[in-house]
Amino acid sequence: MGIFRETVTQTDEKRPWLAAALAFLSPGLGHLYLREWLRAVLWFSMLMLATSLLVPEAAVPTATAMTPEAIWTASIEMARALSLGAQLALLAITLLSVLDAYRIATEINAAAAIEEGQQCPHCGRELDEDIDFCHWCTAELE
Repeated sequence: MGIFRETVTQTDEKRPWLAAALAFLSPGLGHLYLREWLRAVLWFSMLMLATSLLVPEAAVPTATAMTPEAIWTASIEMARALSLGAQLALLAITLLSVLDAYRIATEINAAAAIEEGQQCPHCGRELDEDIDFCHWCTAELE
């Protein structure tokens, strides 16, 4: 659990696939959705640092027109100018951010389910509301 993680109720359940999709768009974006501020800044900073170190200055387009077509064309040209190692490094940062966002979202949901008494705090399986012990691991519940 992160140091900045909030207590989550069932109505605040996070969607792991949404967090992963946002992190795929830009590392750190999925963490913003999860309200993991420090992790979001760290992932975004890691992407910016890797980009500044790996992208050759000659590949960075000059600022001319800021139309969507010009931005798209400049992005394609910049991607073609990257070496295979640079492309793999940027891809690795993005994929690790996706996995981290997905993992954190599932942990938040699991902690919320345990806190609300829907899952056993010992074995993590679903509880029966009518009995005061876990029928899976026989642990007594408070």
